[in-house]
Amino acid sequence: MDVEVTGTELLRFDDGAPVRAASAVVALGDGRLVVSDDATHAAWFRPDAGPSRVRLLPPVEGHEVFAEESGTKHLKPDLETACRVEVDGEEAVLLMGSGSSARRMRWCLLRLRDGVPEVATADMDELYADVAASLGVDADDLNLEGACIVGRSLRWFHRGLPSAGLPSGSVDLALDAALAAATGQRRTLQVQAPRTYDLGSVDDVGLAITDVVALPDGDLLACAAAEDSPNPRDDGRVTAAALARIRGDEVVEVGPLPDHDGRVLKVEGLMLLGAADGEVTLYAVTDVDDPDAASWAATLRVRL
Repeated sequence: MDVEVTGTELLRFDDGAPVRAASAVVALGDGRLVVSDDATHAAWFRPDAGPSRVRLLPPVEGHEVFAEESGTKHLKPDLETACRVEVDGEEAVLLMGSGSSARRMRWCLLRLRDGVPEVATADMDELYADVAASLGVDADDLNLEGACIVGRSLRWFHRGLPSAGLPSGSVDLALDAALAAATGQRRTLQVQAPRTYDLGSVDDVGLAITDVVALPDGDLLACAAAEDSPNPRDDGRVTAAALARIRGDEVVEVGPLPDHDGRVLKVEGLMLLGAADGEVTLYAVTDVDDPDAASWAATLRVRL
């Protein structure tokens, strides 16, 4: 696998404020929705309008953004996953918290009504407990960071912490049942097909999955980071980043991501732009682990 960075940009709102801690990116309408894991709102980038804020959740104890420096990190909803879905034949985006605390166990379903974003939320704490049990992970260590559609299943990926003996993994949810739960029509979901993945390591720090997209040929392409962190909640030094090709239950190929300006591109969100003739184009967003800094976005050309 050969990965080339063909373009980069800093992500800011139309008022110049930074798009912080980008954790996911997904198509929405004629643009792209970039989700931040430390904010109650996302950024909607459209070709004929300035980047705008889209509210996903109400303020938490009066806070819209969260950071360790302000003593509010424990309050953040930690929306790490955004997956494009269809509800009643119309496009929608399912956003999911990472788990590990009650505040991080909510789902948001975003739909466009006459071009205006509309969001419904659901508390999913019972499901998160079932996912943790299925993967053999303590609830405090759950860190769900990506999802994609595989057939009629929603495959949900746990980042894990390989250096602490917690491998990356995934579970499957029946897609129709998951969407019914997100719209309040169903309370229970069955967790199926738990898997774990070995992506290898860099400088003795294990690579862990941060997002996944499905390719037209049925394979999955995951971004991964080797982050030397003490637990799933605290940031650590990122020693490397990579893309991994997954076929069935197996990681069949891993390729390094190039650095940008001497820094590791800690990609946490992937969006497929195109795939043809053994080449894939991706739009990737990064978390720079600095609450005051704008997130980078990069266009990647991947030769498989």
